[in-house]
Amino acid sequence: MNFVKFTVRRLAEMAATLLGASFVIFGAMYLAPGSPASFLLSGRSASPDALRAINEQYHLDDPFAVRYFSWLGQLLHGDFGRSITYRTDVSRLLADRLPSTLLLVTMALVLVVAVGLTLGRIGAVRGGAADATILVTTTLAVGTPSFVAAVVLQGVFAVRLHWFPAGGTGEGFGQLLWHLTLPAVALSLYLIGMLARVTRSAMLDVLGQEHVTVALSRGVPKRHVISRHVFRNALGTVLTTGGLIVSTLLVCTVLVESAFGVGGIGQLLELSITTKDFPTVQSISLTMVGLFMAVNLVVDLVHPLVDPRISVGPGRSAA
Repeated sequence: MNFVKFTVRRLAEMAATLLGASFVIFGAMYLAPGSPASFLLSGRSASPDALRAINEQYHLDDPFAVRYFSWLGQLLHGDFGRSITYRTDVSRLLADRLPSTLLLVTMALVLVVAVGLTLGRIGAVRGGAADATILVTTTLAVGTPSFVAAVVLQGVFAVRLHWFPAGGTGEGFGQLLWHLTLPAVALSLYLIGMLARVTRSAMLDVLGQEHVTVALSRGVPKRHVISRHVFRNALGTVLTTGGLIVSTLLVCTVLVESAFGVGGIGQLLELSITTKDFPTVQSISLTMVGLFMAVNLVVDLVHPLVDPRISVGPGRSAA
């Protein structure tokens, strides 16, 4: 029952947060300098009648409250508006580009989890030279921004070695995976270093606890202690970074997609900001907020399954 109440409460909180985010996103765009009319005119002078026609077509002269509630009502009916730049429905743009972005984020997330957890576990368990090497490597990874990693990977593996394509998405699912390999590595590099260090630190904390020392002193094989007690208990700490990892992936995908020419919503967001395409920017921003909150909800629901000491609900705590 607590699980159901907790889920319902979190869904209500998500709805309230999305409502607040929609207001901030909508208002921020209209506080920015410039207007869609200036882009549509492309620097050409226009008569007052032409400006009036543009403003009427896109309702740019309506009061802020009228524009906001009209836009919010459209969203509730599944209408994301019409792109000013592409002259088509924003929902169609999202449907065309969102799959590439979600696949890129998923590939990067798999790399982050697989490599980050493995490196962190090796560093904590083996220590010595292996731990020192992993610390140096992860420090370099954490200090490398995604756009720098994108440029370096392109220069080495695409331009010089010709192992991977330098950009685009190719044709077909197989080609799409191949084209997204370098962007996924560039996107995940920083987070691999971060997750490896978090995993190492969490495991070292558990290794120093009394029940682990007692189990080892009683002759329980070390590999069993590491797998059943140390690594599993450390996963709770690691899992709490899940929301941060996904939010970072969503933010950095804008830079990575632009660098590799991936036709996803990250690149679309950058182009839409440049051209003052208000409906597209607002819809993409709100979609990213929704994805981020959905991931946080999943993390909160899965956390008690990974760490039984955690309970869901208002009184959630470690036993």
